[in-house]
Amino acid sequence: MSGKRLIVFDLDGTLAESKSPIDEKMGVLLGELLAHRQVAVISGSPYEYFEMNLVRRLPPVGESLRNLFLFPTCATRCYEFNGSWACAYMEKLTVEEKKKIFDAFAKALAEVGFEEPENVYGDIIEDRETQISFSAFGQRAPLELKKGWDPDFRRRRPIQKALLEYLPDFEVKIGGTTTIDVTRKGVDKAYGIAQMEKRFGISKEEMLFVGDTLFEGGNDYPVKESGVESIQVSGPRETKEVIRSLLAGFSS
Repeated sequence: MSGKRLIVFDLDGTLAESKSPIDEKMGVLLGELLAHRQVAVISGSPYEYFEMNLVRRLPPVGESLRNLFLFPTCATRCYEFNGSWACAYMEKLTVEEKKKIFDAFAKALAEVGFEEPENVYGDIIEDRETQISFSAFGQRAPLELKKGWDPDFRRRRPIQKALLEYLPDFEVKIGGTTTIDVTRKGVDKAYGIAQMEKRFGISKEEMLFVGDTLFEGGNDYPVKESGVESIQVSGPRETKEVIRSLLAGFSS
């Protein structure tokens, strides 16, 4: 793995617990990794979560921060650091596309009998401009509440199946702990990998991906299908071990 030029991470469930900040040790390890390699982070989460839960939690890394690239909402946006963080591109959904997706969610959730929880923490269906995302309790729900809702994906798979009936021309992916993300057809994490190939001039063979949902139907699975060497982790603890192994290889 020491020959890889770009290390790509999922965010929620990989670098950090769902919608939670990376811990201090993860920040230190990422800082050390940035001194050796370019690092990309891709997620269905909006940029604000990257800023709050990742960027602000990193230790001072100086010029190495230029080696970090952020790809929110399944790479429909890209942020690069050149003295400050700036959006390199953004691919917004149209008003018509958004309406179609919101209508499909309304039908699909009614079809499967989803009942909105008594207590919600933010919008259950969130417009992220380049992506529409469902979160059973809202994005800001407590982690323990979210973890217990659908650990085996049995609640979300019927919703996903119903959405695909209404949205055959869109991507519908399970992500995080309670989330379903909808993007344009062809926009998934494999699309993100293709964007990275173009922007960095790096082949798939020179990339390594680390994620927690590499199973079929998970939002990391398209990366595995694209041919990028991938490592499945169960959470941040295992991700730290992967980073330590990479660092050991770089220094040997």
